[in-house]
Amino acid sequence: MNSLSVSTRDIILEIHGKVKLSCQFKRHLSPTTVGLITRSLPLKSNAHQLGNSIIYIETGIDSGIERKKTNFKNGDIAFLPAEGSICFFVDDVSITKPMTPIGRILGNLDILRKVKVGDILSLYAATG
Repeated sequence: MNSLSVSTRDIILEIHGKVKLSCQFKRHLSPTTVGLITRSLPLKSNAHQLGNSIIYIETGIDSGIERKKTNFKNGDIAFLPAEGSICFFVDDVSITKPMTPIGRILGNLDILRKVKVGDILSLYAATG
C-alpha cells in the first residue's frame, strides 16, 4: 500500500491504543470530503454505535454532503455531514440519512464488531 498515492490514502484505525486496522480513504469517491478529513488527521474520539451495523466517531469536521449514498456494504467508511462523524460499517445496511462515501476498512472486521460505546478510537495516516 502506498500512503502517498494521489487517489488513495492508507489510514490506520487504532482501537484502545492496542489493536490497529488498516483502512483506505479513496479520493475518487468524494474528493473534497476525503481531502478535508485527511488534512484533519490525526483524529481521536470516543466510539458511538448506531444499531449493530455502524460504529462511528464524532470529529467536529464541517463539510456538506458529497456524492450521497444510502446503501453501504460491510467494510465501507462514510462521512455523516449532519453530525460531522466518520462511520464504519460492520454489516450491509440501507439507511435513511444520506452519507458521503470515503473509503474501506481493509482489516479484520471482527475486531471492529467488538468495539464498545466509549472506547477510544484514533485515525491517523499510515507511515512506512
